[in-house]
Amino acid sequence: MVVRTLLAFGAFLIFSQLATGQTATRRQTSADLGLPLAVSGHEEHLAATIRERVKALGPKTDNLGNVYVTIGKGTPHKLIAVAMDEPGYVVSGITEGGYLRVQRLPQAAVTPVFDVLNFAQPVWVFARGGKKVNGVFAGLSVHLQPGRIGGPKMNHPDELFVDIGAKNAAEVRAAGVDVLDAVAAQRNLLAVGREEISGQSSGDRTALLAMLGLLEKARPNEIKGTLTVAFVAQHWTGARGMNRLLTELHPDEMIFVGHVAERPLADSTAGASAVVVQELGSGVLIGTVSAEKDAGDFVADLKVLAETKHIPVTAVSVNLPRIAGYVRGAEYPKRTVEIGMPTLWAETPAETVNRKDAANLFGLLANYAGVDSNQEIKPQYSTYENFPGTIEELVMAYGASGHEAAVREKVKELLPGWARKQTRTDDAGNLILHLGDQEPKAKTPRLAFVAHMDEIGYSVKKIEDDGRITLEVLGGGYPQYFLGHTALLHKSDGSTMGGVMELPSGWDKPGFEWPQSLRTLDDPVRAYVGTSSREETEKLGIKAGDWLTIQKAYRPMIGTRAIGRSFDDRVGCTALINAVKALGPNLPGRDVTFIWSTEEEVGLKGAAAAAAHMFEDGKAPDFVFAIDTFVSNDSPLEAKRFGNAELGKGFVVRAVDNSNIIPLQYVDRVVKLARENKILVQYGVTGGGNDGAAFTRFGGVDVAMGWPLRYAHSPAEVIDTRDMEALGRIVAVVARSW
Repeated sequence: MVVRTLLAFGAFLIFSQLATGQTATRRQTSADLGLPLAVSGHEEHLAATIRERVKALGPKTDNLGNVYVTIGKGTPHKLIAVAMDEPGYVVSGITEGGYLRVQRLPQAAVTPVFDVLNFAQPVWVFARGGKKVNGVFAGLSVHLQPGRIGGPKMNHPDELFVDIGAKNAAEVRAAGVDVLDAVAAQRNLLAVGREEISGQSSGDRTALLAMLGLLEKARPNEIKGTLTVAFVAQHWTGARGMNRLLTELHPDEMIFVGHVAERPLADSTAGASAVVVQELGSGVLIGTVSAEKDAGDFVADLKVLAETKHIPVTAVSVNLPRIAGYVRGAEYPKRTVEIGMPTLWAETPAETVNRKDAANLFGLLANYAGVDSNQEIKPQYSTYENFPGTIEELVMAYGASGHEAAVREKVKELLPGWARKQTRTDDAGNLILHLGDQEPKAKTPRLAFVAHMDEIGYSVKKIEDDGRITLEVLGGGYPQYFLGHTALLHKSDGSTMGGVMELPSGWDKPGFEWPQSLRTLDDPVRAYVGTSSREETEKLGIKAGDWLTIQKAYRPMIGTRAIGRSFDDRVGCTALINAVKALGPNLPGRDVTFIWSTEEEVGLKGAAAAAAHMFEDGKAPDFVFAIDTFVSNDSPLEAKRFGNAELGKGFVVRAVDNSNIIPLQYVDRVVKLARENKILVQYGVTGGGNDGAAFTRFGGVDVAMGWPLRYAHSPAEVIDTRDMEALGRIVAVVARSW
């Protein structure tokens, strides 16, 4: 459905050694199975996996869930620790309508945009017994917001509702989901440029894997002194696991591996500078807060170890992870530092680190621990399993406005052989199929059915001197659904690569609020592609005119519902395909044209071209049925003034929208046909425009029909497949008998 606003995209590939819990549609790799997601306080499955991988070293687990291995004996006692957990949510309630309410874990937001970037995103709900359930945080549909007063700002947990496809609380519990289950974004890790990794917790996951690799390469008889390697639970909730470990172990010195966030301290002694710009690929960061001589000596010792392996390091002033609680906690050893990699957009879905920095991090840890080993981390792109079925396959085809070729070929592939042979493609890229043998002067009306193939996206406008790319909108949606997420760039040679949609300036500053005016949908947007100059970007084969989308998957929910991106308008395309199959090649006495159109999201361009050509040829349709989304208010975030159509209650006659009003006699005729054929039907008023409006100037009546859609123009639109089936059936009925 067209809407004149702006949108940015995140899209995902995967990094083999970093993969964690993935979508239900992805082929599971050993890495996927090996490193589950772990929200604070829910680390048990990740802990079990770690114990299994290092079982030969006799790992221990304490009452808080920390997993640690101690090898060697004597002094000094060295502790290297890394967090297992990551920020997420916990189910705090279940509504009568079947939505989950949540509270953050930790309960304070880790960044000012933590909640903002989760709206309308796919999530996992981790039920008891290890079961994972697909869900999505509800989000506003941009089509329903113009003129609304005092709507949600989508920036606080009070407005977060998890949709798992349930219609009531009983269905939620029947799916095995309950209060206290963990909720986390469905992480996807993406290779960006030649050397970088982007995605939620990419840096933390890299550090955890470095620690596992360290233990797997360790030889106990080669360790001097005592070495404890610990995987810490509940790090984000006040470093509770760390508090427990320090109380138990009393190490002489300690390295915490995590995000090294500089703090501009007045006293930046101990060999650290006050402020250092984090440049990816620059090596390892060593952070210290103490002015004690021991801390300075420890930093110096680590610098010497780094020099022996030619590892670049930078010392910075930091605040060590705070051990917080209602009583005084343990103290860090005087010789304590935090080490990590330079990181962009830390603790967001766009978090980005460099592979060379990751290798150097492992090298420094190994040298410190006395392990003689190097480990290279090699990326691997993710793959997605195609579920059998028309909508499943169409959702997995990419085609932003003006770039619909792959979708068009998929539609042709999904049509019956007899129909495929009769299709043609016009100059606008529309795919057209005519059925029927009506005589020119017959009284039966000439009909056309139109569904658009394009999806929202971005076009590369230019390459900046610093290597970033400036983007031009193709369609519209809320920018917070896509900025701060990863993106898939489609190049002119047919290949794809990763990018990151940059966040607004000041996103990480206390008090930052996302701009709420819809005018921000037209603000300039830039993407990062892992380069620092125009020349580097051009060497990647990126050119003006290339295009970006968010990567996508078909995610089944409980019951008959599903999550996906570009259901608008791949459901409409599916309905036309299903109708063609039902009609068959013989349609005597009828004149019916099916059009799969282009560039609907940028101004009904394909439909306008088809309408003009049909008029010029003397074949303008008497009635055109635009088959497109009915943006529904069937969501706890939407006002109930208009957009009234419930999921699962049938297709919808889109009687009034921003581009068309159907005469009531034709609304009633569609409803009558549906009821006569026992097809569930609804009718109502919604927002947005439809392709049929392009035909009205040539004398056609636009009778738009669709299906109820939640969270339109977002990364995680939701449908009920029963509505899609009803839509295909009514198209066939109308084609035969209108």
